[in-house]
Amino acid sequence: MANKATAFLIGWRIEMKKTKIIENIIHGIFLILGLITVASVLLITIYLVIAGIPAIREIGFFKFLFGKNWASTAAEPVFGILPFILTSVYGTAGAIVLGVPIGFFTAVYLSKIATGKMRETMEAAVSLLAGIPSVVYGLVGMLVLVPGIRKIFHVPDGASLLAAIIILAIMILPSIIKVSITALDAVPKEYEEASLALGATPIETYFRVSVPAAKSGIAAAVVLGVGRAIGEAMAVMMVSGNVPNMPSLFQSVRFLTTAVASEMAYSSGLQQQALFSIALVLFFFIMLINVTLNFFMKKEGKEA
Repeated sequence: MANKATAFLIGWRIEMKKTKIIENIIHGIFLILGLITVASVLLITIYLVIAGIPAIREIGFFKFLFGKNWASTAAEPVFGILPFILTSVYGTAGAIVLGVPIGFFTAVYLSKIATGKMRETMEAAVSLLAGIPSVVYGLVGMLVLVPGIRKIFHVPDGASLLAAIIILAIMILPSIIKVSITALDAVPKEYEEASLALGATPIETYFRVSVPAAKSGIAAAVVLGVGRAIGEAMAVMMVSGNVPNMPSLFQSVRFLTTAVASEMAYSSGLQQQALFSIALVLFFFIMLINVTLNFFMKKEGKEA
């Protein structure tokens, strides 16, 4: 018996050592992948700063950021990106105003109200919406949305800021819906059962108990939607007209992303450096939005 017990202990220790070694290897792999991710962000940041600062110095900080005219290929080029900045801000804000309520209420319906088959069907449709390439959104927008805006509002050209806002609002829906559903599904059932036991209706329970409990996940969904709206280029380029005008709802406009995408292929010299400067501004713009949203999320979490 003693020999069997000793053999068992020896075997157990060997297995524990093997398990420990495997865990250490896995932890090491995860650490390396995490460091690669952080290093990639740092390298992108450093590269954009190095490539973007020279043009800002040569053009002038205030002339570059607050100039209202962009004529990069003129005999005397002008590099003012205020129309691009304002267009990106207005376009993203409009997409969030349209897309967030629709995505939020859809997520609440699918998570808390929809039956099994209805939920499966609608979730499949949302997943399909997420898998459609940007160029397809842009193509449908050119063929359907742009002519529709031109006919409905009687404007010379339907390629406008409004068309870009509608396309962006549709494109951010899958991110908002899927992440919000995950957050709502994670709310403990006991919270809802306690609310119903106290006499609250199901709708009151969903919006006064489940939604507040899942607000951090819903806020994360909004952040993802903002990131998608700001970073989109191809679809926006196809429906916005891609003209460097000051933003107007029924006028052709150009976003920060489309400014880089439309001119980078044939740019050189100061023009190319200015495009890298636009990318740098866009990068810090996205960083600022993420930091601001995370700050308010953490502040609300501490107050709760």
